[in-house]
Amino acid sequence: MTKVAIWARIPLKPGTREEAAKGLQACIDNAHTEAGTLLYILHEDPADPDAVFFYDLYADSDALTVHGSGDGMKVMGSVLKEFGAGRAEMRILTPISGKGL
Repeated sequence: MTKVAIWARIPLKPGTREEAAKGLQACIDNAHTEAGTLLYILHEDPADPDAVFFYDLYADSDALTVHGSGDGMKVMGSVLKEFGAGRAEMRILTPISGKGL
């Protein structure tokens, strides 16, 4: 089975990154319960203060489906309703090679 990765940039209302990150912690906590979610990492970029970034790695496409329909995504929806500022930029990727694969 082929692993699946996601890179996402989520735009936020100005000045809300810290609050949004705290709210998104519930999504990360939920990802710990998903066996097929291998990595689910929230990032910030000092050069882009009104956004957060996620990098996810899943065991396969079925694991991505489980994650996408799970409780964590419901939480994310409510957090982004409060702090989001537009549509997320997202890429679904197929890992080729790297440490940990």
